[in-house]
Amino acid sequence: MKKNIIILLVVSLFISCENDFSDWNVDEKNPSNVPAYTLVGNAERNLARMMRTQSVNSNIFNFFSQYWTPTLYTDEANYDLTNRDIPGGFWNWMYRNVLVDLKDAKGILESQTSSISAPLLPAHNNKIAITNVLEIYTYHVLVDVFGDVPYNESLSISDTVMPAYDDDAAIYESLFTRLDEAINMFSTSDGSFGDSDLFYQGDAVKWKKFANSLKLRMALRVKDGDKISEAIASGVFTSNDDNFAFPFLSSDPYSNPLWENLVRSNRHDLVVSEEFVNTIVPLNDPRTSIYLRDNLTPYQGSPYGAGSAYTEATQLGDTFHQPDLEGVLMDYSEVEFLLAEAAARNLGGVTSASTHYDNAITASINYWNPSGDAAVYIAQASVAYDATNWAKSIGTQKWIALYSRGFESWSSWRMLGYPELQVPSTAKDVAEGQIPVRYTYPADESQRNSTNYNAASAAIGGDKLTSKVFWDN
Repeated sequence: MKKNIIILLVVSLFISCENDFSDWNVDEKNPSNVPAYTLVGNAERNLARMMRTQSVNSNIFNFFSQYWTPTLYTDEANYDLTNRDIPGGFWNWMYRNVLVDLKDAKGILESQTSSISAPLLPAHNNKIAITNVLEIYTYHVLVDVFGDVPYNESLSISDTVMPAYDDDAAIYESLFTRLDEAINMFSTSDGSFGDSDLFYQGDAVKWKKFANSLKLRMALRVKDGDKISEAIASGVFTSNDDNFAFPFLSSDPYSNPLWENLVRSNRHDLVVSEEFVNTIVPLNDPRTSIYLRDNLTPYQGSPYGAGSAYTEATQLGDTFHQPDLEGVLMDYSEVEFLLAEAAARNLGGVTSASTHYDNAITASINYWNPSGDAAVYIAQASVAYDATNWAKSIGTQKWIALYSRGFESWSSWRMLGYPELQVPSTAKDVAEGQIPVRYTYPADESQRNSTNYNAASAAIGGDKLTSKVFWDN
């Protein structure tokens, strides 16, 4: 009898334990609660990957800028975006893999604010400011690409399954307000995320400079002289040490996605376009040997959008085949070009356009080829700043300096109209003979499946730009 009771107790205990399933749905490899710094670091990595990749599924801005052209699959270079949902791929990545993480990180940080002690509050506020600046940068990119996008109701799927689309110009105004708040929040004598911040290792001084430089870029988009002068007064980039660049590593999962596209994939379907080769080579540019591989003598670009054999065209330089090539999203050279443009447009009290122009070229050459003689290059009549046609001078040289940074190069071209990129003769009929300058994602779902939605759009006539955000020439 005693023995039977013991057996019943053991069985009862076993059954009661087996009925407790509370831990069964816990995914130990994907925790539901994480610290804010892990979300920010992941968002930074995802942001850098999308902005620096060359993918026919999501990022083809280096095609739009006519730096590179495919050897085999030429649809995207010819502005046919119907075979793959490229706009959707770009949007989904930036929205899901960047903005969602930043929103969650900011929510965690803000919920902790009331419990932070006074001595630690400045560093805590720096973390919030960094998170906001990253979010602002991401929205700025999305607005520049799509025009009107969900903003005020975005990232709140529990409340709004189909968020409303906001006016692109209104979004920009909101971003400026938020950017000012973040800039004023920075305490440059305090830390932040430390090494968990993959861009600047928590350096608030550099983050504030980046925030001001971003404000300068956006202010040029909307020709706001007051915002330009404010950004300059608060402190923009002053050297290549300030560059907003992601430190890719030699191995996965932090290798440069361009290396993955060119090398790890073992594919040979990307070469330099004839347009770029024919522009840079006659200028005796010291960056030529870095930008271009010497697989052919002389250099031979491929006609943009036409397709060619990989071995019969100049390939991307060896530097771009390295897994640890850092991913620049904004640099000192761009800032100096922006200052040159502001001076040429008489905006923000900026003067000496030629000096800023020279500084911009010098900064780019020093970054890519420190042994190159920038002064000799600039002294050439074909390169020297021409005040009577400043848009051509700045547009062409900025295009060269932004090589491989397709999004910003395409944006700059939309602002300045130089170099004079031509529609390829092989362009798809749906492009209607136009270079795509703006692409709006329709709120009406039925329109998203139409040929017109997927086709390149916007007239290239007298006004280079149709977006309310941009300032046409």
